[in-house]
Amino acid sequence: MHRPALDPAATLALVVAVLAVSTSGPLIAFAAAAPALAIAFYRNALAVGVLGPISLIRNRHEYANLGRREAVFCVLAGVALAAHFAAWMPSIRFTTVAASTALVATQPVWQGLISVAQGRKLRTVTWAGIGVAVLGAALATGADFGVSSRAVLGDLLALVGAVMAAAYTALGERARVTLSTTTYTTICYGVCAVLLLIICLASGQRLGGYPGSSWLAILGLVAGAQLLGHTMFNYALRRVSATTISVLILLEVPGAATIAWLWLGQVPPVESLPGLALLVVGVAIVVLGGAQAGRRERARARDLETAALP
Repeated sequence: MHRPALDPAATLALVVAVLAVSTSGPLIAFAAAAPALAIAFYRNALAVGVLGPISLIRNRHEYANLGRREAVFCVLAGVALAAHFAAWMPSIRFTTVAASTALVATQPVWQGLISVAQGRKLRTVTWAGIGVAVLGAALATGADFGVSSRAVLGDLLALVGAVMAAAYTALGERARVTLSTTTYTTICYGVCAVLLLIICLASGQRLGGYPGSSWLAILGLVAGAQLLGHTMFNYALRRVSATTISVLILLEVPGAATIAWLWLGQVPPVESLPGLALLVVGVAIVVLGGAQAGRRERARARDLETAALP
């Protein structure tokens, strides 16, 4: 898939998205009185409530001319996003937070494999950056994998969460080829919210009766992690590959640690600092390597155009 050069708007969107998703962990911890799956439902449902009217007014023609291919990708992306939330959030109750976080951080590996399955050839520098970033995430979270059957179940759920997150990003990349950001995200978040509501009702999750602080945290998640986080990543998918996006999302680990330190007083363990530094290095390798390759591709395209001139 050919992409135009990364412009300042897309760069700004990526910076905002990383900062926004970094607030997710601290806000979920602050809203401890609300079940995790209920939080996931509300952040998607309320986001649809904000984006839906805007999208329907501005993009009526897109909905009227929505093709089967685009609709299928949007729906499947919503299913994958719901599966990600439904698998990863409960995993923390079965295994350690460190093990769950480390396994979810393998998303770029699955993203790379999906890209290969789609017929793309990833550059060696991309694989190197993915490996360094995932290793850094594992070291930063102090991965401590359990050996009990309960812990193994949690590990498997977290791994499924990583695969589903990769599938969500890959499907979104396909849908965003022709659809606007608001149309895609409205449909995707809507499908995700409906599925999460069904899961919450079927599993008896409490959907109300939370203290005011929990509701404020949920609203913060909607405004930050969902609208400014996921939506800005979706916006950038037209100019940045799904693999690069998945690696950039790993910056949530040091971002969340910093916010938790400044806001909640949770000082990051000294042992995690080398891992955080390694994670940032891995992200830099992927991003800078991709930018350099993009410049070479554009230079070759200009040379071919020049050679074709009479």
